Amino acid sequence: MKKLALLGASGHGKVVADIAICGGWQDIVFYDDAWPQRQENGAWRVVGDTSLLLQHIKDFDGVLVSIGDCETRWHKHLELKAIGALLVTLIHPKACISSAARLGLGSVVMPGSVVNVDASMGEACIVNTGATIDHDCVLGDAVHVSPGAHLSGNVTVGDGSWIGLGALVKQGVVIGKGVIVGAGSVVLGPVADGKTVIGTPARELTKYQG
Repeated sequence: MKKLALLGASGHGKVVADIAICGGWQDIVFYDDAWPQRQENGAWRVVGDTSLLLQHIKDFDGVLVSIGDCETRWHKHLELKAIGALLVTLIHPKACISSAARLGLGSVVMPGSVVNVDASMGEACIVNTGATIDHDCVLGDAVHVSPGAHLSGNVTVGDGSWIGLGALVKQGVVIGKGVIVGAGSVVLGPVADGKTVIGTPARELTKYQG
């Protein structure tokens, strides 16, 4: 029986577990740093925290970090990778992935999403429900493309960036590292590292919005 450990018992984690079932994983358990207060995540057990997972990592045929926050997910991914954990990539059978696309270790691709020809993504990425990554896009590590967001061809997204719900990114745009693109925003030009942009067209969010 194939055993999978998921680190991060949240709503996102439940979706990841459901994808794992579709991929043939029979025994799935969660670990979460809210344990022992948190004992279950929907239909699945929460059996320990990160330290316990590290102690029992050899008991599993695969492990994946099921945390939505990009920075936390990347930190936990590296922690598991450092001890030689068998990190896996999960793809829902109703996602459409080009045979010429490249997906990094520890990534998740959710139902209804599309990753087109010669697109590539780094490790620990999320392509969420109904999102599209068009041809020749390049996503760095720990990128999260939210539900219904669409990247046109040749878009580059830097490490740890979060593309919000329903956002649109014009072809050829370069988005830096650690960027947040607000829900429903339309990105027509480059975004520098660490910026938050919102609106149509997307503009930098400042502390004071007059």
